[in-house]
Amino acid sequence: MVPYFSMPQRILHWLMAALILFNLLFTDAMETAGRLMFGGQTLTPEQVSAANIHAYVGITVLLLAVVRLCLRFVQGAPPEPEQEPPFLRVVARISHWAFYALFFVMPFAGIGAYYFGNKTAAFAHAGPLKLLMWALIVAHIAGALVHQFYWKTDVLKRMTSGR
Repeated sequence: MVPYFSMPQRILHWLMAALILFNLLFTDAMETAGRLMFGGQTLTPEQVSAANIHAYVGITVLLLAVVRLCLRFVQGAPPEPEQEPPFLRVVARISHWAFYALFFVMPFAGIGAYYFGNKTAAFAHAGPLKLLMWALIVAHIAGALVHQFYWKTDVLKRMTSGR
């Protein structure tokens, strides 16, 4: 087991976090495009360009997720701190793998909705998957803060400075 995440792993973590937050926060252009597309209307070139930003960011997340998953299998990940109760270690492991699943499922649902006009994919992408992503992000941040201030572990340092 490695004691901390490698520099490429840390860069990918924070880059993906920024891209995912961008797409979660700035959805207006894609929502407008979806409403028009599914309503049978034609998008203007400006609307297509604006929606494409969301799509390209999502596709970038998908590609970075492939690299990140490969790095995780090759380089490994640090073990859970001993201060963390066993039950919460299991919860943390499940939530991390749920993140990885969403890194793939959300972009594919978005591709299905935007490029193939699949309404079910659009509903899943903008509804339950988005909600689950927000819930995981909140739990992830709360877990990191509990590690830092309650259990006083090095979890934050392993994903920032690597020490």
